[in-house]
Amino acid sequence: MLYKRLPSLFAMLIVAFATTIAAFAAAPGTVPDKETDRVLAPVNLAILIQDDLVSQVGNELNVTRDFIRSLPAGSRVMVGYITTGTLQVRQPFTTDLDQAARSLRTVISSDSASAFNPYVEVVEALRKFESGKGSNVLLLISDGLDTSRGFDSGAAGNTMDLLRAIDHAKKRDVSVYTFYAPSVGLTSRNSLAASYGQSSLNRLANETGGKAFFQGSGFVSFNPYFRRLREALNDQYAKAY
Repeated sequence: MLYKRLPSLFAMLIVAFATTIAAFAAAPGTVPDKETDRVLAPVNLAILIQDDLVSQVGNELNVTRDFIRSLPAGSRVMVGYITTGTLQVRQPFTTDLDQAARSLRTVISSDSASAFNPYVEVVEALRKFESGKGSNVLLLISDGLDTSRGFDSGAAGNTMDLLRAIDHAKKRDVSVYTFYAPSVGLTSRNSLAASYGQSSLNRLANETGGKAFFQGSGFVSFNPYFRRLREALNDQYAKAY
């Protein structure tokens, strides 16, 4: 009798096993994230946001908060705004990632908050990095345009303060990554101005070991930028170790 029942018992076991595997695969949170979905190693991260960017940037607060909160334990984050030619530090470097995420606010999106030159404030932010564990990273969200000494093709990507920012980042071993977004001023109305700004952001990132993220002269969601930023940071970590 037992011999005759073995095939049916075996079939029942196969069905039960398949059902368990299917349930496990479908259960939310049971499938581990891909390595590119998270930053693998702690970082010292300063996030600088230009205050006169278009209002759509405010719609990206949640994805920016999510990125901060997803950083690995031991990471330190600073949040600052570039506004009216000054650096407003909303949150000094802290290991409290939730507190850093909550310090983000919507941009003013007005000419009254024009930075005139984002790179002076980049230099100021670079001075706030301290020696310690983890890689040093600065994320600049800006239109990249420096109009403090005029606006012409010869100055694009080659202004005095941009070169100072590159030099300071190298000396402090800080990789600068940039997200382009147009301001409510010139870069939202003039494609040539947008191109000049992107050229400057690209040079700042490339010469400091970071990367520049932009697509066209208009505004693009930060979601794909943060995904590529995670990949870049993990690649940087892999090369270092």
